[in-house]
Amino acid sequence: MKIAMLGAGAWGTAMAQSAATRHQVVLWSKDPEHAHAVQQERENKRFLPGIELDKRLEITSDLDAALANADLIVLATPMAALREILLTLTARQVHCPVICLSKGIEEPQPGATVGLLGHQVAQQVAPDFVRQNGFGVLSGPSFAKEVALGLPTAVVVASEQERVCEQALAAFHSERLRVYRSDDPIGVEVGGAVKNVLAIATGLVDGLKLGMNARAGLITRGLAEMARFGVALGAQAQTFMGLSGLGDLVLTATGDLSRNRRVGLQLAEGKTLEHILQTLGHVAEGVYSARSIVMAARHLGVEMPISEGVLALLDGKMTPDAALQALMQREAKAEWDL
Repeated sequence: MKIAMLGAGAWGTAMAQSAATRHQVVLWSKDPEHAHAVQQERENKRFLPGIELDKRLEITSDLDAALANADLIVLATPMAALREILLTLTARQVHCPVICLSKGIEEPQPGATVGLLGHQVAQQVAPDFVRQNGFGVLSGPSFAKEVALGLPTAVVVASEQERVCEQALAAFHSERLRVYRSDDPIGVEVGGAVKNVLAIATGLVDGLKLGMNARAGLITRGLAEMARFGVALGAQAQTFMGLSGLGDLVLTATGDLSRNRRVGLQLAEGKTLEHILQTLGHVAEGVYSARSIVMAARHLGVEMPISEGVLALLDGKMTPDAALQALMQREAKAEWDL
């Protein structure tokens, strides 16, 4: 099949690289200079350095060329750009399924109380497009560099439309990348969004050298927090025990390749958020999703103390020590309460 991968960041490039051995893949970058450099050098030095790209992978900044005769469109843009690219697709009247790789919750639009998950943005922006073509989300424990290197990885694709999952499996399932199916896009997206915020918190705990007990406790309580939030939004509770929940949380909270974890580590060192983001070089979605997640949780009446603490820390309203103290001084309660 022909796959149009829209977004040439680390994740989009890695997934394009993975599929290029079996399909015709066109990787689209909005930046013409970036696209030209990647095409000529056969390496995405800005976002995925050190990986030689498959010679069959085409890179372009011509969106119409990327979309022409596509059998599957994959959106690998940051969550903040998802609405714009969806509007662009509807204007071009493309006719094939869409899979979204973006992780996070969109900032609330003017007049809205809470932000939307990726599939909800698609349903709001392009309901006819979604109904006719199909829309799914893909997530799971998957560092881009390891996927690009062909190291064994397992992810999950979720859609309410079975044909979309089948198309995603045909595109990406291989001996190196195992793709599972789910009918719970809410749960899969919540896991992919909240784990980034929890990874900042875990990086903070590790940066403060509070020990392995503290790390394990925070990850476990974070999983409970994630599940409470997801179930309140309509997700299936068992989804959070799977790849997009527990799996992605463990990887992002503990893996050295995690950008969100690095944010927490550097906050613990006393560095400012502005400095951290300037030197990071990539988007850390947890920084941008924390506020939307907390606002949605408050609206639903869901307690998310770890996420609340991360937001207060990012906003400069709490020091790392104060955020930790606020968590430890909470009253005792039952472990699971969804």
